[in-house]
Amino acid sequence: MITPLDIQNKEFKKSLIGYNTREVDTYLDSINDDYEKLYRENIELKDKIGILTDQIRQYNNLEETLKSTLVIAQSTADDVTSAARKKAELIIEDAEIQAKNRTNEALNEVRNIMKEYDYLKKEIFIFKTRYESFIKAQLISIEEFYKDYENKNQAKNIDVDEESIDENLDEIDHLGA
Repeated sequence: MITPLDIQNKEFKKSLIGYNTREVDTYLDSINDDYEKLYRENIELKDKIGILTDQIRQYNNLEETLKSTLVIAQSTADDVTSAARKKAELIIEDAEIQAKNRTNEALNEVRNIMKEYDYLKKEIFIFKTRYESFIKAQLISIEEFYKDYENKNQAKNIDVDEESIDENLDEIDHLGA
């Protein structure tokens, strides 16, 4: 590539019939100035391109880092979500087991209470039956006593005095009433 210095130092051979040297030098000076500006601008642009290329490289590295970070974050989020789901499932499963156990305990308690209730009903029935039998037996004993008493009194046709009443009361006491 031709540099501005090459243009400035370029010498042309002189001939008899040739170009006007001053016009050629003026024209070459203007070309040299323009070319020098373009040359400097080209160097500056190359420097900017280098800087921008470095920045692009940094941004690409940053982009790759962000991508890998996002992948890791997504993976971590998936792991956390999965762990949370598993934990929720375990909690639900545990709650269901506890509910089932409590339900079974409650059912067993109800069964035990029903057994106790049935037992108490039977005991009450037995007590009632025994008590009725006892009362009936006492009534029968009292009726027999009065029948015996009336039969004795009719057979003897005796008037009842106070001593016989006391004896009869003693007999009543021995009957268990």
